[in-house]
Amino acid sequence: DLRQVGIELQTALRSNMQDSRDPAWVKLLQRMRRLIETVIGQLVERFRVEKVWARDRWHLTSRLNRKLLAHTLCRWLNRHSDEPLQFDQLVTQ
Repeated sequence: DLRQVGIELQTALRSNMQDSRDPAWVKLLQRMRRLIETVIGQLVERFRVEKVWARDRWHLTSRLNRKLLAHTLCRWLNRHSDEPLQFDQLVTQ
């Protein structure tokens, strides 16, 4: 149980529900969720994560870790370079 280890999951409520949380906190949650969904979408699209076939859990995690490392490295290079990188060209070459 997540509560036993001190983790509390919070999600955005539907429009017809009352939300007693601070509006700034809700906005932060929405921004973080949008960012996470964008990164997951980029990984699925660019690295074809859905097509990763592996014999066992070790090979699957190894392949996914390499893909995440490549994504993180491209983000770091993009942040520290003068001109924005073209991720699609980096992946396909």
